[in-house]
Amino acid sequence: MQRREFLKISALLTGGFALSGIIFEELLAMSDEEIKAKFGVYPTYCEICFWQCAGWTHVNKEGIIQKITGNDKDPHCNGRLCPRGTGGIGSYFDKDRLKTPLIRVNERGQQKFREASWEEAFDLIAKKMKDISVKYGPESIALFHHGSGGKYFTNLVKAFGSDNIAKPSFAQCMGPREVAFANTFGTGLSSPEPLDIRDSKCLVLIGSHLGENMHNAQVQEMSDAIDKGATIITVDPRFSTAASKSKHWLPIKPATDIALLLSWMNVIITNEWYDKQFVETNCEGFEQLKQHIQPFTPEWAYGITTIKPEVIVKTAKEMHDASPSVIIHPGRHTTWYGDDTQRLRAVAILNAILGNWGQRGGFYIPEKAEVPHFHTPEFPKPAWTWKDTTNGKYNLVDLGLSNAIVDASIPSKDSDKTKQVKGWFVVGTNLINTLPNTKHTLEAIQHLDLLVAVDTMPMEITGWADVVLPECTYLERYDSLRVSQNREANISLRMPAVKPMYNSKPAWWMARELGLKLGLKDYFPFKTQEEELNWELKQIGSSLEEMKKEGVKILSKPEHELYIAKGSKFEFNTDSGKIQLYSTTLEAEGFNPLPVYTAHPEPEEGFYRLNYGRAPMHTFSRTANNPNLTDLMDENLLWVNPKIAKIWDLKEHQLVKLKNQDGVVSTFAIKVRITERIRHDSVYMVHGFGHADARLTQAYGRGASDTEMITNVMLDPIMGGTGMRGNFVTFITDVNA
Repeated sequence: MQRREFLKISALLTGGFALSGIIFEELLAMSDEEIKAKFGVYPTYCEICFWQCAGWTHVNKEGIIQKITGNDKDPHCNGRLCPRGTGGIGSYFDKDRLKTPLIRVNERGQQKFREASWEEAFDLIAKKMKDISVKYGPESIALFHHGSGGKYFTNLVKAFGSDNIAKPSFAQCMGPREVAFANTFGTGLSSPEPLDIRDSKCLVLIGSHLGENMHNAQVQEMSDAIDKGATIITVDPRFSTAASKSKHWLPIKPATDIALLLSWMNVIITNEWYDKQFVETNCEGFEQLKQHIQPFTPEWAYGITTIKPEVIVKTAKEMHDASPSVIIHPGRHTTWYGDDTQRLRAVAILNAILGNWGQRGGFYIPEKAEVPHFHTPEFPKPAWTWKDTTNGKYNLVDLGLSNAIVDASIPSKDSDKTKQVKGWFVVGTNLINTLPNTKHTLEAIQHLDLLVAVDTMPMEITGWADVVLPECTYLERYDSLRVSQNREANISLRMPAVKPMYNSKPAWWMARELGLKLGLKDYFPFKTQEEELNWELKQIGSSLEEMKKEGVKILSKPEHELYIAKGSKFEFNTDSGKIQLYSTTLEAEGFNPLPVYTAHPEPEEGFYRLNYGRAPMHTFSRTANNPNLTDLMDENLLWVNPKIAKIWDLKEHQLVKLKNQDGVVSTFAIKVRITERIRHDSVYMVHGFGHADARLTQAYGRGASDTEMITNVMLDPIMGGTGMRGNFVTFITDVNA
């Protein structure tokens, strides 16, 4: 057998092809193009996580999806998908999918619905929206969204007259990072972050779990960097997958990260290990910084972080030796302790003084394609937004805060009765497991006049909705072009590989049909999404037919430079055009212009800090029911240090329930994993399990929910992010009590 033939068969079999009567002799006689034609190959980009890797959906002659593979031209994945990406077909075949519109028939939360037609569902939603608008104003309609479908409902809600729109991923995830970098470098980092990991000589991961959060391209690049001899420094109270690949693991005491960052700055500045030329040319406020960090010696930090002084000095020297090809990774989920913008400011400043901005192996200068959109009328100007309900807070925030909108949905004696949110659209995000302090979220829901949930699955939030709209999966629909920054400007197409299953529909269609019922036709000028996509593609010299064949198109400009010349001046988008080490903007708002360390509460005796994280085969709480991915991980475990297990007489895989500092007990039990890989003062669990909706037959009751234990929320005063790592738990060993 020829090598090509062997590889062809191996690829098909390992990829999960059911050959459907095709015998090997027929297969061997086919060319690669004939195989594509036989099975059908359609471009897509993944919806299982926000990285949105581009790929191909393979369909056999019976019209059944067989597998998903990566697109070689895509810079997000380089042709290689992670377990989530290849397991995406499980979302299509999941028997628990939402199948038809549902309308509530009793009180919220009691899971009593009846099936309805799309026409009836839209009529009810449109009537409720109009009633709310007459009584409270159109601004009283709010949107929470995550994923591709949110774009279309954003258009609908803005056209209706409201700008109360939020992605939970801002206030609950990367908002502190974006605000911190914007107030240092003049720009946020966006996604994918412009990190030149593949050429980095030193990568510092402080609360960033590459390999477990599966930021695909970054994981690949870290692997390449390791192969080239790069030094990896991981700061984490848990011996994570990344820590196992590191030269240095610093098992820091939780809640003390700012102390370590300040101490690293002290060492680097005191020893003159910073990039003098870069700082002099491109930074301002260095003298204030130099004075500020004088007290923060390694000895000072040791008493706080438990990291020995010699380790702090040694790792700082590693950064210096590698600079400017060094990255202190800014992280993604950055809402921890309520002082998160200041912590990320420290990360930004440390990167800046090492001179890595615009340098190979540091931060590259990203490029993003410009795709024109069809001109529609201007959106009506809202009379108020969520900002008007916060008493002048969060002036540095441009994006919506999900927790502020929740607050605006709960009437109080002090609240402005003319500025209340009364209707929610929740698109592709399970707010019950996404937002901390579930009790607060449910209180807000009970005050609503309308809650519409748009999802593919019967997540917990759909059980509280008045109307549930079943979205078809990403494998069954067109979506807007993926236009994202990278080293090269690029676009990617998603198209349906099969017709929508059951009575599910794409979000584009839902938003347009609702728009027509609300008299907003001018904001939805195209009758089909194919028309809209083709119009946009023709503006950039392409077409829908071309993109169906290519999937990904590179649109880089020849003059784009990834790096700036060493020693040259770069114009930053700040008032002075320089990096602001000392932030006059923060100072003007009444905040510390330089990061400071503040001690955080410690657990009471018998309680342990609750740490949580990701697993490479799951995304948040969205995939715990996916039959392909539950085969890889069907429940979470509670990591407990052996010393603590001995005190409590815990056994491996013993079931326990958790009780937090506020007396909240987990609904479901979780199995104990006894391991030296976690500090004695902490426990750890993977986020996204412990689903309480029985309609999720694969996920119901499997493991425990970390969100349920997060009742102490520490708000970041700068940008309103919800710090979630200040919660402590103890064990209930009698799970039947």
